[in-house]
Amino acid sequence: MGKARIHVMIRKSILPLLLGLFAFVSCQQKKQEKAALVYKTQRVERSSQVVKALYSATMKGREIVEVRPQVSGLITKILIAEGQKVHKEQTLFIIDQVPYQAALNTAEAALKSAKAAEQSAQITYNSKKQLRDQQVIGDFEMQTAYQSLLSAQAQVAQAQAQVANARNSLSYTVVKSPVSGVAGMIPYHVGALVSSNISEPLISVCDDSEMWVYFSLSEREVTNLTLQYGSLEAFMQGMPDVSLLLSNGTPYSESGKVDAVSGIVDASTGAVSLRAVFPNKEHLLRNGGTGTVVVSTIKDNVIVIPQTATFELQNKVFVYRVIDGKTAQTEIKVAPLDDGTTYIVEEGLTEGDIIIAEGAGLLKDNLEVKND
Repeated sequence: MGKARIHVMIRKSILPLLLGLFAFVSCQQKKQEKAALVYKTQRVERSSQVVKALYSATMKGREIVEVRPQVSGLITKILIAEGQKVHKEQTLFIIDQVPYQAALNTAEAALKSAKAAEQSAQITYNSKKQLRDQQVIGDFEMQTAYQSLLSAQAQVAQAQAQVANARNSLSYTVVKSPVSGVAGMIPYHVGALVSSNISEPLISVCDDSEMWVYFSLSEREVTNLTLQYGSLEAFMQGMPDVSLLLSNGTPYSESGKVDAVSGIVDASTGAVSLRAVFPNKEHLLRNGGTGTVVVSTIKDNVIVIPQTATFELQNKVFVYRVIDGKTAQTEIKVAPLDDGTTYIVEEGLTEGDIIIAEGAGLLKDNLEVKND
């Protein structure tokens, strides 16, 4: 009886140990299973890709002219409506012409008087010359008559200059548009006194037959593109036409061409300005407007990966490849232009590689990975 009781007691004491050991082993197995985490992966493949990069842009007319008066006076007529299309040499304003017409009349009268005096001096000189030839008078009288003629001729020249000046001043009272384009707003009204030193122009006229659209690339992007094409000139010639989204997101019907790249980097933003020229036959684009320039690049037979699969470290781009079920950090080289969501990989990956598609910045090397 004593031995049987002992065996029973041993069985009762061993059973909990066995159960505890089984639970421990089971827990360790679950931990090991959890160690191999599940991540979204992607198989690297080659394809054709249209890369669209978007850049905020501002618009300026091809030529913007501030129209200012060249003479002082009261505005007597305004012959232009705000926002109206105008053509070169079209009359926009009339400034009070009365005083300038009077000045011209006075100058013309003075010219007639000067010419009459010149004729009289000429007759006197001719007469004196004949008398001198007959030795009736001496050299002194002859020279005196000649000097009087020169003086009269100078008076005529001076009067002619005054007439020209008065005529110009009168013509300046008719203010014309120096270019064809669209008129801006008019800050003055009929009866306002204006002069050449007014703070605001009478009106601004914008030649908007073509619109200059300015946008910026980072210094790094411009440097990469310059190296890719060989020079800025080759870059501008080889760069494809760009498109434009209006401020409401509507695509503009005409494409544009990049024709200028600034040689100066903005110290405050680290950006380089570019200019694209867009035709504006319908006058839909306006000076001072905003939009978005879309730079589209078609790449054939390239490796494209999502930007969520990458992370940057010290200006270098990395991904995590999955090798033998574990993560391996890999540096890659990407194309200088991107669309904000994907990268074109130029070096570092080959077709068939498996990469972590999301959350690369939170990983590290040698993590066990299960495909999703």
